[in-house]
Amino acid sequence: MSNQFDVIVIGGGPGGYIAAIRAAQLGFNVAAIDEWRNAKGGPAPGGTCTNVGCIPSKALLQSSEHFDHASHHFSEHGITVDGLKMDVAKMIARKDTVVKQNNDGILYLFKKNKVSFFHGRGSFVKATDGGYEIAVSGDKPDTLTAKHIIVATGSSARQLPGAAFDEKQILSNEGALDLTDVPQKLGVIGSGVIGLEMGSVWRRLGSDVTVLEALPTFLAAVDEQVAKEAKKVFTKQGLKLQLGVKIGEIKTSKKGVSVAYTDAAGAAQTGEYDKLIISIGRAPHTTGLNTEAVGLQLDERGAIVVDGDCKTNLPNVWAVGDVVRGPMLAHKAEEEGVAVAERIAGQHGHVDFNIIPWVIYTSPEIAWVGKTEQALKAEGRPYKAGSFPFLANGRARALGDTTGFVKFLADAVTDEILGVHIIGPSASELISEAVVAMAFKASAEDIARICHAHPSLSEATKEAALAVDNRTLNF
Repeated sequence: MSNQFDVIVIGGGPGGYIAAIRAAQLGFNVAAIDEWRNAKGGPAPGGTCTNVGCIPSKALLQSSEHFDHASHHFSEHGITVDGLKMDVAKMIARKDTVVKQNNDGILYLFKKNKVSFFHGRGSFVKATDGGYEIAVSGDKPDTLTAKHIIVATGSSARQLPGAAFDEKQILSNEGALDLTDVPQKLGVIGSGVIGLEMGSVWRRLGSDVTVLEALPTFLAAVDEQVAKEAKKVFTKQGLKLQLGVKIGEIKTSKKGVSVAYTDAAGAAQTGEYDKLIISIGRAPHTTGLNTEAVGLQLDERGAIVVDGDCKTNLPNVWAVGDVVRGPMLAHKAEEEGVAVAERIAGQHGHVDFNIIPWVIYTSPEIAWVGKTEQALKAEGRPYKAGSFPFLANGRARALGDTTGFVKFLADAVTDEILGVHIIGPSASELISEAVVAMAFKASAEDIARICHAHPSLSEATKEAALAVDNRTLNF
C-alpha cells in the first residue's frame, strides 16, 4: 500500500470519518488515522461521540428510561411487574455492544469507500514540497504524506483544578458511562448537557442525585421559558439542583467524595457522595499533534485557529469539529467535514451556524434551533411568539407523556421563523422540521398551513405555528 495520499484525516470521530468518506466519494485517495482502542486493543473509530459520548449515553438513557417506565408507569397501562430489578452489568454490556456495532460500522464504511485506515495517533512531522508528512504512532508505526490534511482530533473533558479524574470516584463522561453499581449518592458538578443526561440515567435507577452549578441561572443558553419548565420538571423528578455555587476543596476517601462549596446565599456547605461526575465543559484536543513542527496556529483556548471555511493558517491544512471554534456538537462536526471535503474538490461546501439544532436527551427531551426569546429582546428585534402544550396533543396523551410544549418565535413583520424551542416527548426528532423550515426561510404561516398526520406529536409543532397568530385549534 502506497503511503502517498491526496487527503489525510487525523481523527476518526464524526467530523473525521465523515470527511474521509466524503473526500473518497469525490475521487480522492484518502487515509484516515484514529487511535481509539476497544477493550481488546483493536481499532474503535468514532471518537468521543461513539465511544464515550453521544452513542453510549443514549444507550444508557434508553435502558434507564425502560426501567423508570416499568417502575412508575406500566401500571397505568394495566401491566403489573413483580420483582423488578436492574442488572447494571448487563445494561453496561448492552451499551458496549451498541458502541462496538458503531465502531464496526465505521470500519465497514471505510472499506466500502476505499479509505485507507491507520490505527494509531497521527502527528505532524514536517512540511514537504508536495504537502505534509504525517507520522502514525501505535502498534504499527508508519509515515504518510498528502497534499491536504484535515485535523479532526475532537475534544476532551475539562478537569477541575485539584480534582483530577481517576474514573473511579471522580468521573468524567467516560467514567460515568462505566459504573458497575448504582451509587447511593451521586454528585454532579455542572448542569450542562452531559451532567444532566448522566444525572438522569443514575437518578432513574435509584441514585440520590445533586447537581452543583456555578451559574446563577439554569440552562442559561436555553430559551428562558423552556429552562424554567425544565427546572420545575427535573426538580419534581427528584433531581436536586443547586445554582450559584462556588466549589471549594474536593477530597476523596474510602467512603467516597467530599465537596466543599459555598451556596448561592454565601453559606458554607459540604456534599458527601459515593461518586462525583465533573461536567464543566470540554477542551479542544491537540495533545500529541505536534503542531509546533509545522507552525499550526492555536488560540488561547488551545483550539486550532480557522477561518469561516475551516482553513488554518497553513496552506491545505484544514480543521473541523470540536478542535475549532463553534459549538461542540457531533452533527456540526459532520457538516464541517463534508463541507471541507467539497471545498478541497473545488465545490462550495457550506455550513449555516444559525440553524444547527441543539438537543439535551433528558426526559423530557429539550431541543431548539435559532434564536431564544431573550436573545431577540436583547437585539431589539420585533417578534411574535406562539406556543402549544403537549397536554393538548392527542398522541402525547396516548403515550402518557404530556410534559412540555413547542414554542415558535417569528419576525413581527415578515413572519419568518427565527427560533423554535421544544421541551417534551421526541423533541430531538421534532426539531428537524424546524431546521428544514428555517433553512428555506419559511414563515410560521407556512408550517401552520402544512398538513400534519393525526394523531402525531408533530401536530404540536403545527399548533405552535398557529399560535403565533393566536389561532390554535386544539387549545
